[in-house]
Parts: sequence; structure tokens; C-alpha cells
Amino acid sequence: MSLQSGLDALKEKRYQEAVELLEQFCRNCAEHNSSDYLSAQMWLMKAYQATGETEKAKALCQKLIMSENPQARSWAEQASQSFRQTPSNASQKAGRAATTGMKLAMGGVGGSLALASGVTMTLLFGMVLALGLSLVFILGSDNPLQGLAIAIGITLVFNIAAFFLSPFIMDLTQGWLYQTRWVELAEVETLSPETAKVIRQVCEQKKLKTPRLGIINDQNPTAFTYGSLPNSARLVVSQGLFTYLDDDEIATVYAHELGHIVHWDFAVMTVASTLVQICYLIYSTARRFGRGGGDSKIKDAMQTAALVAYVFYVIGTYLLLYLSRTREYFADHFAAESTGNPNALSRALVKIAYGILEEGSRTQEPSRLIEGTRALGIYDHKAAASTGTAYRIASDTQKIGRVFLWDMFNPWGRWMELNSTHPLTGKRVRALSTYAEQLGLPTEFDMGRVIGEGKSLNKSRLYGNFFLDVVLYGAETIGFFVGLVMGVILWSSSPNTGLVLGAPLIGLGIGILVKALVMFPDYKQAPEIDILTLMSDPYASPLRGQPAKLEGQLIGRGDAGYKFGSDLKIQDRSGMLYLHYASRFGPIGNFLFGMKRVQSLIGEQVGAVGWFRRGVAPWMDLIQLQSENGTIVNSYHRFWSFILSGGSIILGVVLTMFLSSR
Repeated sequence: MSLQSGLDALKEKRYQEAVELLEQFCRNCAEHNSSDYLSAQMWLMKAYQATGETEKAKALCQKLIMSENPQARSWAEQASQSFRQTPSNASQKAGRAATTGMKLAMGGVGGSLALASGVTMTLLFGMVLALGLSLVFILGSDNPLQGLAIAIGITLVFNIAAFFLSPFIMDLTQGWLYQTRWVELAEVETLSPETAKVIRQVCEQKKLKTPRLGIINDQNPTAFTYGSLPNSARLVVSQGLFTYLDDDEIATVYAHELGHIVHWDFAVMTVASTLVQICYLIYSTARRFGRGGGDSKIKDAMQTAALVAYVFYVIGTYLLLYLSRTREYFADHFAAESTGNPNALSRALVKIAYGILEEGSRTQEPSRLIEGTRALGIYDHKAAASTGTAYRIASDTQKIGRVFLWDMFNPWGRWMELNSTHPLTGKRVRALSTYAEQLGLPTEFDMGRVIGEGKSLNKSRLYGNFFLDVVLYGAETIGFFVGLVMGVILWSSSPNTGLVLGAPLIGLGIGILVKALVMFPDYKQAPEIDILTLMSDPYASPLRGQPAKLEGQLIGRGDAGYKFGSDLKIQDRSGMLYLHYASRFGPIGNFLFGMKRVQSLIGEQVGAVGWFRRGVAPWMDLIQLQSENGTIVNSYHRFWSFILSGGSIILGVVLTMFLSSR
């Protein structure tokens, strides 16, 4: 698509068409420092203004201000004056409190941070101590007290070393991977005056040193904190934060991160993460010793210790995730109190999701920064697609709020959240809205309406099949163990080795088949639909696929940092969605497809048929792609389920019959 066609549409006041043409040109332009690309960006900003998409225009203007090209930078600085003179959607923002520092009740949101931290740390430390003791005793200590001292010593030395060294290791990692630039508070003040005011205010009130401030030159908006002690903490943000957020919104993000410092969250998480890793280290060590030769009693004890260590590792991982979610609620609460502006943080969360989505649509490879700092960042990028999609097409808070229905009412949301480092966005926005109400402010997002709509949802659709679906989600595992139990029972009455080996495989195959029939329903009558409508469905499930047809453009790969990835990203007028591809030749076919065909498909307008699924991140299991030039790509998710199912059942039957005849 030529640049001139976009300019012609803009001159003829076909603004929406101009936006689409210029966006497509920018996506397809490989050289981002070329004059054509910069011209397209400038005119695209004007087209956004003409269509009323002021936030997009402002974000693009901020990017041009940071350009290395002096002419583009000068033009953008002049153009930025129009945003100060022209009212925008920002003038309709919900207000803020007249004063800061008012105490806000959390109303049970997030539980107790002190309790969560104390219980988690105590349990994790106890697990590591118990495992350390067991290993010391197993290795033949003649003196139990000496063994106890050794176990405690090992645990403490390991944790203390990790506690104090991890920030410096992180510094090196951040500098190497993301080229973090350390800046003074004065530079942050030039980018966001209110942020500097908040940093000074919080540090003075809490008697803290100003954190070491870093900026990463990446347009994906994110922020995170790490360190060992509050007075040596690092607070790092990306340049995208200043691009996509307004001054008051940036300040609340910094306040959120300062909340982590005040609460010692990063220190607690550093130690807790280390304890979990010690559990895994003990598991792997004990398993290795348990496989060796020597005394059978010691070998058996090592295998038992390995099993216990792995159970502790799994429990510890979920405790760590719970603690991580709790600290996010309390950091949000701290930001609301210290700025008196919970509405700005609500907007910031939504705009961060939008920024991640926008940047993802402009690049063919997902951001390594966003992927690499997922657990540290203020926002889980996996959850960005639905919220960002809603904000992308409208500033209508009712439409944005509707995508929160799944977060707040779908039982799968609660189930999936157990594996997430962050609370679901809808729950965070709801908590921030209650703080705004306590301050006597109108709320940015009408969560009362969302709650009301949620209460009117069909409960039988939400919960009727949920418990059955949870069982079906693990159907192959359940089938294997049911088959194993049945095989052992039958073998005890009629000794037949074939039953013990064959029955689990038959159970596994039946489980895969049952799950496949639920996951991949008939798609011949798949409706034509847009991405936002799919993401706004409060009944969506990660198990029961929803057949759908999408029309859009393939804009890149879905695998972070993997240039041969076979998954794709499709974008229509309402948003972006990941397409999961499965070759009929398995992993080798996926690799070859990613290596040979994906690059030629990027930029193509396509029709996609598949099964939509919604977890923390939404995606579509692809069935077929058809491009405008007639290229057809088929995907074989259901095919492989049936192959694995049939193969497992046949192998189980053959083993049973073959061994029973001997």
C-alpha cells in the first residue's frame, strides 16, 4: 500500500480510510528512520485527530518528539501545542480529590498484606528447613543437632546471598537486555512534573531515599521495582509510559511502584522466590541421588525426599503467586491514598493495556521487555488484549467496562487467576472505583453498571458446566490414572501384565477423545464476528471453543523472540488476537511453517476460521486462513487430538492382547 494513497484519502477528507491506509503503510515499512515512514507517522497523527482519536494522536505525537530526526521532532513539538488548545476526551476524565493522604478502606480487597507475607514466608521457610533437615539426616549425620545447624546455615546463607546480590545481578541483566538508562529526578520532572512531586512527597513522608530511577527506551508501557532494601531500590519505567499516559496517570504508576518499596514487597518477593527455588533445587538434587546406586534405604529415602520437595515446590509456587497478587492490590491502594487520584490509576491500567496492544500491532515480533518483566511489571501483558481492544476503538467507558465482566463473574477467571502474578484487570479497577467513591468522586468506569449487568448473567451458563469442565480440562490425566487403577484391580484377580500396561493407555486415549469433542465443536456454521465482541463475551471459556470467522490483517508472529514461530497475530478494526497454528506434521511442521511461510503471510488481508478461547489471555485455535490472493493455510488441532487418542487406544489394546497371550 503506497503512502500517496493514504495522503490522497486524507486530503479528500476520507479520514477513516486514511487512518487504515497509513496504519497499513507504517506496519509494512521496514525502515523506521526513513523519510516516508516519518511522513506517514505525521499524517497519521493528523488523521487520528480528524477521526476524534485524540489519545492515539497524542501518543504518536509523543513518539515523534522523541525521534532522532530533527525535522520530525520540531514538527511534533509544534503540533503538540494543538492538544493544549483543543479539548479532548481527557477533559471528560473523572476527577480527583482536592487533598492527598486520606485513609481509604480496602473493604477486604486483597486480604492482609502482612498476613499474606508472613504466612507465605513462614510456610516457605518451613518447607525449605524440613527438606534441608531430611537431606542432612539422610546423608548420615551422626549428630542431629549438628545436622540441624547445617540445614539452618545452608538455608540462611543461600537466602542472604540471594537477597543482597540479586539487585546487582538484575542491574547487569537490565543493562544488557534492555539498555536501561539511569536518570536524575530532574529529567523525570521534565517528562512528568506531577511524578516528581509525588516522588518527593512520598520519600519525605516515609523517610526514604529517592529510588534509583531508570528509563528503558521501549515504547511498550511498563514499570517495575526491584532491590533488597527500600533505600537502595530501583524504580524503572519504559519510555512508552510517557507516550501513552497523561501526567497525572504517570504519577499514579510511579506511586504504585513506590508503594512496593514502602511495603518492602520487592524484598519479600526476592526471598520468597529464592525459597521456592531452593525447594526445586533440593528436589532435583534428591532425585539425582535417588537414581544412583548404593544403599537401597538411602536411595528410597532420597526418592521420597524428591517427591516431598516437588510437592513443596508446587505449593510454594502458588503461595508466591498469591503473595504477588496481594501486593498489587496494596500498591494500588497506596497509589490511591498518596495521590488522591484512584481514577487516574484506573485510566493508567487501561491505557497501559492499550499501549501494549498498539505496540504489538506495529511490530512483527512481541516485545522481549514485556515478556521478560511479566512478573515484575505493573500489568500482566497477557491480560492486555481484551482491555486494550476495548479502549482501542472507543473512549466509551461502558464498552471498556463490559470486557471486565469475564474478569469478575466468569468462574474460569478465578480459576485462571490462580496461575497469574497479577489480579485480573476488572478486579483492580473495581477496587480503585471503591476508593474513588470513598473520596466522593465520580468513577472513571461505571463499575456499578458492570456489577448490575453481571448479576443478571445466566448463572446456569456460567456455573452449570464449570465443575464438569474443570474435570474435562484434565481428562487425559484422569483417564490415564483411572485406567491404571482399573488395570491393577483386574490384574489382582487375574494376573495379566498386559492389563497393567494397556489399560492406562486406553484410559489416556479415551480422555483425549472426550476432551477433543468438547474443545473442538462443529465449525461449519461459524458466525462472522469481530474481536471485541468475542472478548466481551462473559461466558467465554478456555475449554469449550467458540467457532468464529474473522476478517482482518496478519500483523506479525505471536511468539516472543522466536523468529521461526508458527503462531500469528490478526488485527481487525476492533482489536488484535493471537492465532495458534498446528501443522499436520506436528512440531517439525510448525517449525517449517514458521521458517518458510509465516513471513510471506504477514501484511496479508485474510479470513480466519477457528475456535475462540478466553483465559487470562484470549486466543483462537486456527482452523483455516484464506488470503485475498487465494492462499489457503489449514491448521490441524482436532486432527492431532484424534490421532493421539486413536493411537493411544490402539497401542493399549495391542499391549493388552499381546501380553495376555504369552
